[in-house]
Amino acid sequence: MVNAVIPFRPVNPKTRLSCILNQKEREEFAKSMLADVISVIKSVGCKATLLSTSPVSMDGAETVVKELGLNEALNEYLSVLTEPVMIIMSDIPLLTKESVLRVISTEKDMAIVPGIGGGTNVIFVKEPGRFTADFYGASFVDHMNIAKRNGLMVEVVDSFKLSTDIDEKEDLVEVLLHSEGKSKKYLESLEISISVEKGRVGVHRSTHE
Repeated sequence: MVNAVIPFRPVNPKTRLSCILNQKEREEFAKSMLADVISVIKSVGCKATLLSTSPVSMDGAETVVKELGLNEALNEYLSVLTEPVMIIMSDIPLLTKESVLRVISTEKDMAIVPGIGGGTNVIFVKEPGRFTADFYGASFVDHMNIAKRNGLMVEVVDSFKLSTDIDEKEDLVEVLLHSEGKSKKYLESLEISISVEKGRVGVHRSTHE
């Protein structure tokens, strides 16, 4: 069974969405996206493990609390694993069963899904002891270099559903257009909807404070 490790920060996440969501709403939205990720992870038969900065309980997943930076927490956790592992971000609510299966069915030593803007959204590695995580900045390039140094053959998976992470107000458009999960329903409960201004698609909140 593939262990899907999901880094998560429950308290004051997604600060770049502060222009449209207050802290409590951002925390609930982050949990909604996480629930969508866990749901798909479980549907493909993976074990879901939250690597959280503070205690949190989510249906379908166990939680490991590590009060460390992202890279330090991941690498400490990976160092004791022997089975195949998938590191998957909690803010990619467009993911589908098919897109995740495409990643974990790679014939290479590992698979990487780049995020928009040079980041990394998903890493699957069959031998976690041969890999270290280096997120932040242009992490996709860093991860490709780490794989090369460790003699790992990599498949780069081109997937809109997995590459779309939600960080900015403009990103909410993708959730409203392409998701049918809890994250979309939560935005709709806040009366956030798609708007078109000067030919560009954005989002509007009817009851924003």
